[in-house]
Amino acid sequence: MNRTLFFGEGIFETILWRGETPKFRLHYERLKKSAETLGLPYPSYEEFLRSVEERTGGLRNLYVKVVVLYGGPDRFWESPEGYTLEVIVKNLPEVPESVNLTVSPYRRHSKDPLCRHKTTSYLFNVLVRREARSRGFYEALILNEREEITECSAANILVLKKDRLMAPSRDSGLLWGTTIEVVARTLGVEEERITLGDLLSADSLFLTNSLVGVVGVSRLEGRDLPIDREVLKDLKKAIDSFNPLQET
Repeated sequence: MNRTLFFGEGIFETILWRGETPKFRLHYERLKKSAETLGLPYPSYEEFLRSVEERTGGLRNLYVKVVVLYGGPDRFWESPEGYTLEVIVKNLPEVPESVNLTVSPYRRHSKDPLCRHKTTSYLFNVLVRREARSRGFYEALILNEREEITECSAANILVLKKDRLMAPSRDSGLLWGTTIEVVARTLGVEEERITLGDLLSADSLFLTNSLVGVVGVSRLEGRDLPIDREVLKDLKKAIDSFNPLQET
């Protein structure tokens, strides 16, 4: 039985493919950690890399999604017996100059065991983004049961206050992205329990994910926000340093 189709039992990574870079390795390490935590079999790094290289055919600067699909027993509580890799390749999406955010009406519980992993049980994220787009917003912030900021449907949020870069604490319930991990390693990020009020009083807000890298937030719930262009430049430089374009 296709357990990914029937039970949502699958994991994936979405990658800005520029060759075998330190950023690519971070994607594999996150997938491996999720598989081990969830009790799922997973490919070796060599298999993971080979599947992408074969599918991209020597091309670079591509959207690549690697999905680990599982098969096995038809009783939902049993464990999968094996996996296959599906690699999806597309052109990169256009990156906006800045984005406008809203607050999602949907909430997440900080103890949700799946929110810390990139799984194919993705309907919650779909609903968050779909609802935001229906109201004319690019993305939506997800709050937890304590009204703390967690993340967006497909991005982490960075908060700039004076000379401090902050991000919502992982204890609030979120997927810690590979891009925000790069920022943490290069520029430093303080994890805090962050509220909507903290965002409205920030000097600047930024979204990060693998495909857009980093983008400034220009509006939140209809309120104009400043974007610190120098900090944005530093963030882009730090992110690119972990994912430089590799020659074929």
